[in-house]
Amino acid sequence: MQLKRTMVVGLLLATTLILSACAAIAPQSGGEQPAADEKVVLTWAFWGSPAEKESHERVAAAFMEEHPEIEIEFWHQPWNDYFTKLQALWASGDPKVIPDVAFLWPTPRYAAEGVLENLDPFVAASGYDLEAYWPGLLESAKFEGSVYGFPRDIEVNVIYYNKDLFDAAGVAYPADGWTWDDFTAAAEALTQKDANGMTTVYGLAAEGGKWAKWVNQNGGAIFDDYVNPSQCLLAEPAAVGGFEFFAGLMANGVAMRPADLNQAGGDAAVFASGQAAMILQNTSRVSAFNAAGLNYDVAVAPIPAGGKPWNGAGGAAWVMSSGSDNKEAAWTFIEWLQSDGGGETIYTTAGEIFPALQSVANSPAFMTDAAPANKQAILAEAAASGVGGFGYFPEWGELSGSILGPGLDKLWAGEADAATLLPELCAQVDQFLADNGYPK
Repeated sequence: MQLKRTMVVGLLLATTLILSACAAIAPQSGGEQPAADEKVVLTWAFWGSPAEKESHERVAAAFMEEHPEIEIEFWHQPWNDYFTKLQALWASGDPKVIPDVAFLWPTPRYAAEGVLENLDPFVAASGYDLEAYWPGLLESAKFEGSVYGFPRDIEVNVIYYNKDLFDAAGVAYPADGWTWDDFTAAAEALTQKDANGMTTVYGLAAEGGKWAKWVNQNGGAIFDDYVNPSQCLLAEPAAVGGFEFFAGLMANGVAMRPADLNQAGGDAAVFASGQAAMILQNTSRVSAFNAAGLNYDVAVAPIPAGGKPWNGAGGAAWVMSSGSDNKEAAWTFIEWLQSDGGGETIYTTAGEIFPALQSVANSPAFMTDAAPANKQAILAEAAASGVGGFGYFPEWGELSGSILGPGLDKLWAGEADAATLLPELCAQVDQFLADNGYPK
């Protein structure tokens, strides 16, 4: 019996020594350590329809298959509620409710509020290739020179044209290098009226917000500096010429006025119904037109004599919350989302985006046999991307919504002419900039 009792005591002593040794080498972080097999849980915030939510869920499933150590939870809201509710989460300061990764636009506004993490240190540590993006695109996701987000896609505006309407009117399909004059002649030939003089087919239907395309092609600009502006340049002759071209198409009855376009259901609706032979739009319309079986293709936008191709570089970005308590895992997810073979490839293969990464755009994920046939036109416009479509400063949204948008609506409605309106608008813009401390 004594021997047995001695053995038990010895065993307990040995066990105690082993446990003590293990405790001595355990990480000391001051907090409770997760179990070895416990997953890191990331909250991923995004807006969108139920179909868009399903798309993101498929992407998350693919990520978790590659990274079983990370679990993705979703925070999904409709567009109209998303930003207000997201800001409320940030304002709480509670890392338990703050999303780790979010889809966001415009990035500079929120970076200025301090709710976003500066991604420069993560980029430097991982060697992530910023040169993989289209020209100028990352500028839309920077603040004070640092990267705060990665745009998922890039808005590439091209001319969609209805081949059946072109054939019926005997108009040649658009060719590379066509000019504003060529475009105007085609739009005039494609416009049709009924016996009562009512237009039944317009040569062009385009949103008023596409005006920056024409202005920059003509050598015009919005500001003297898009990050730290001091002066509005929309009243300069080159900018005025771009506006006059766009508004002139409406005044001559060959392009739908934006108000009429909105009432008719938007450019996708009028193009699909044959009410417009051409639209100027990004690649978001491709999947719907393909599903409808439309006989269409795309072309580069026409440029003025002496002008140049230009495409505005911008897109909603994946960002990291500064209040996240899982930043390393959040970076792993963002880096995968923005990778060739990861999220970028999955979204592109599904036909949902034109990718921000040049390598994915030039891969089989985008270069498929599906319409449109002339995908080279999309690549060419993307290669011509640059700053100039909007301001890369926090107050741009307010400026655009309160001054530029309402002012230009008068131009699209035919209630004002560009040469008179634009100097008045620029004076208001200059005052807005001064009131907000620009240049800083």
